[in-house]
Amino acid sequence: QRGAEAAPAEGAPSPSGDADPVQLSLYSHRFMGIAEQMGRTLQRTSVSTNIKERLDFSCALFDASGGLVANAPHIPVHLGAMQDAVQLQQRRWEGDIHAGDVFLSNCPHTAGGSHLPDLTVITPAFLPGDGEAPAFWVASRGHHADIGGATPGSMPPFSHSLSEEGARIVG
Repeated sequence: QRGAEAAPAEGAPSPSGDADPVQLSLYSHRFMGIAEQMGRTLQRTSVSTNIKERLDFSCALFDASGGLVANAPHIPVHLGAMQDAVQLQQRRWEGDIHAGDVFLSNCPHTAGGSHLPDLTVITPAFLPGDGEAPAFWVASRGHHADIGGATPGSMPPFSHSLSEEGARIVG
């Protein structure tokens, strides 16, 4: 019939650019499931009481530009700053990021940390044959009992500077 437009293929974006809601839901749940499984693995393999029993950790997936894609419903304050931590490492090491690299940071002033005892482990993920840039990133942030501050626990009440609270790791 003249003037009739063909319907888009199943699962393809519509001509208006809208995503297929079923496919969007499937991917959303799949990515969240991956972040939840990351958390279960972290809890199961941890020797830290803060992570294993108190569940003071968070896990998330990020796109190639470091934007948050999905997170497990862990600790909200962790998740708010994790995107900044991932993007900082991406900018800091741009052009020198390779498969097998893992970045560590905790600084609340310069590395998207929440406070020094929350260590963030950031890992770039590469797809085979997909060039030299990471296809996506994964990150986990967990609270540690001591990060080398002036007193045990790394948060002395008499601190006047961040350096008195413990090690500051930018990445």
